[in-house]
Amino acid sequence: MAEITAGMVKELREKTDAPMMECKKALTEAGGDMAKAEELLRIKLGSKATKAATRITAEGVVAVSIAADGKTGAIIEVNCETDFVAKNDDFLALTKGAADLIVEKNPADVAALASLPCCEGTLESARTALVGKIGENITLRRFVRVEAKGRLSSYIHGGAKIGVLLDIVGGDEQLGRDLAMHIAASKPKSLDALGVPAELLDSERRVAIEKAREAGKPEAMLEKIAEGTVQKFLKEVTLLGQVFVKAEDGKQTIEQLLKSKGASVASFSLYVVGEGLEKRTNDFAAEVAAQAAAAQK
Repeated sequence: MAEITAGMVKELREKTDAPMMECKKALTEAGGDMAKAEELLRIKLGSKATKAATRITAEGVVAVSIAADGKTGAIIEVNCETDFVAKNDDFLALTKGAADLIVEKNPADVAALASLPCCEGTLESARTALVGKIGENITLRRFVRVEAKGRLSSYIHGGAKIGVLLDIVGGDEQLGRDLAMHIAASKPKSLDALGVPAELLDSERRVAIEKAREAGKPEAMLEKIAEGTVQKFLKEVTLLGQVFVKAEDGKQTIEQLLKSKGASVASFSLYVVGEGLEKRTNDFAAEVAAQAAAAQK
């Protein structure tokens, strides 16, 4: 019997995107014949995985995992092509399993996460097997692992399209959940002004100056007007500066709320599914027209 080397398995996997163990089984069954092994995989899995690997994955879900002591947690975004698959039980189980692995094993990056043991193989082999099963591309996009200074709270919203992992020092469980919900709703860019990129503030300042100039404001007042605009912007985009969504008077800021509870926020992570990714657009009318034209040929 021909020896099945790691290099052969790697080559077949790159050709088919099939799980590594499936590649090894196919090569063994084919007696080391690469072409025959590829054919066997296509019979078993079809060409789903290979074709799927190039397709856009801008849908998906966010998942959170927190250790029992509330001190270690992770948030991850896993993407797929359609919202339909984002509701698939196997897809959701893969995502939750990945979040749990991050908490337990502390991988350095997505590549390290993918190589961790999972489901009688690795997380990567589980991913590619699921790609072959459902016929859609699936990608492990990003994650954050947190070792809390205080205690971790989380919130998942909108069919797992928005997720928050919050490290809060002091306060109680309800405060942590309220703040996580606030972050999901208001989407702050940073905790405070120190976390807002300087180039973003410079841009706001330039726009404010030009608007004021066009409105006929005196040159001597432009810088003061711009500074006021920047400060207003910071209140809108920083967590501490935002008005608490549940404030009864509609005025209490998060900073004021935390002070009243003797608490503080050490950090937070906010994930919105598909944020910054290219979205696939479907022109239904064009698809119908194309199908009708093909049927007439």
